[in-house]
Amino acid sequence: MKQSVLPLRLEIGLFLRIALPLSAAYLAELAMFITTKMVVGRLGYEQLAAVGIAGDLSFEILVILMGLLSIVGVLAAQAEGAGDKARVGQCIRQGFIVATLIGLPATLLIWNLDLIFRATGQDSRVVELAIEYLQGLSAIVLPVLWFAVLRNFLVALSRSMAVMLITVAAVFVNYLLTVWLVHGGWGIAAMGLFGAGLATSIVSWAMFLCLLFYIYRQSSLRGYGVFRGRWFLDRVLSSEIMRLGIPVAGLTLLEAGMFIAASILSGFIGAKTLAAYGIVMSWAGIPFVIAMGLAEATMVRVAHAVGRGQILAARQAGRLGMILGVVLLTGLIIIPLGFAEKIIQIFITAQDPGFIEVSKLAAQFLMIAALFQIFDGLQAITARALRGFKDNIIPLWIAGFGYWVFGIGGGSLLAFKFDYGGAGLWWGLALGLGVTSSLLCWRFNRFTRLQLALNSSRPLKVAS
Repeated sequence: MKQSVLPLRLEIGLFLRIALPLSAAYLAELAMFITTKMVVGRLGYEQLAAVGIAGDLSFEILVILMGLLSIVGVLAAQAEGAGDKARVGQCIRQGFIVATLIGLPATLLIWNLDLIFRATGQDSRVVELAIEYLQGLSAIVLPVLWFAVLRNFLVALSRSMAVMLITVAAVFVNYLLTVWLVHGGWGIAAMGLFGAGLATSIVSWAMFLCLLFYIYRQSSLRGYGVFRGRWFLDRVLSSEIMRLGIPVAGLTLLEAGMFIAASILSGFIGAKTLAAYGIVMSWAGIPFVIAMGLAEATMVRVAHAVGRGQILAARQAGRLGMILGVVLLTGLIIIPLGFAEKIIQIFITAQDPGFIEVSKLAAQFLMIAALFQIFDGLQAITARALRGFKDNIIPLWIAGFGYWVFGIGGGSLLAFKFDYGGAGLWWGLALGLGVTSSLLCWRFNRFTRLQLALNSSRPLKVAS
């Protein structure tokens, strides 16, 4: 098949049409967790530490599961690129079934996360407070995963604006509801941290129902048969989702696990280090989720080109996403470098007894996070560019090597062997992400070069 690429200006336009609404939507989703920390942080640094470790760990579990479900978006995008609407609808229905099957045990896991906190020696007061929050938050799992499947559907069709609008609106609702339920008023008694978790669960259900209603009402989407088709377990398609999705979930697990381990190790050092870690992760999540919007757009553009058999166009789409990501993330360095004090004051008050030490630690961590955020975003974009080709196994091995050998291994040595404390953990994270992003970029260039050398008319196979 003759290889061709779109003019760069057109490719950038199509890319941004997907990326900008998605970045805004991901940013809004993160903002719900950040605003929760803002409300709870006014109660004290122990409450902030509890919501930080419980919320971050719950969020990482959801990210792992959404990583598995992201393959639904890849399959749907490739089918859309090939002009097979019926296949797109089949992928979405099976995605719902798979999401339900993995979501039910995940709900129980989040409900019982306090067992992990106790086993890892977290502060007993922090654990008690975390239990309250988790009991309200555990209902979040199913609506978040179902929302992710519907989002994959719209993104595969390059129609992400509705996702953005619903998610942005949810931020304001979540903030108001969290303030109300945490502090009480208007006939409701103060619920504390349980109310903070409950507010996020209620808003997550509302987001899913709104997106479901939007898709159901859109006549232009009925040709895909998402609601009209038969709802049964298609063993062939669901097996393909699991076969391709498990390595993706594994890669996401290694990445999320690195941050989970860093959070637990921070708590092992002390509650103040854990509180500072939670503050800095609130910032670090912002450039990352912006990069996630670019990453998802990169994956869709690559998958569309693969579905058409245009490998050169897929290579161009992947490289474009990486370049735009690095440029944007480099520009964002100015925020943690120039506004560290303002970031810290959002989450903890000067009257808090732990303010001075927590602020000092957080300011130190933010300086490291300025470098770390570039590599964090680049590895996310490159991994999803490879995912658009269904290349999942080698990136999994790269992630294990980079995240854990250099990230957690190196960070633990710096923190405990060389007494750098929490800063050592952050330097380890930066090193692990730097190694991983470099190796994934190498993999993408090698893989696409090999694919171009093959007869592009044959079915794609992942090179070893």
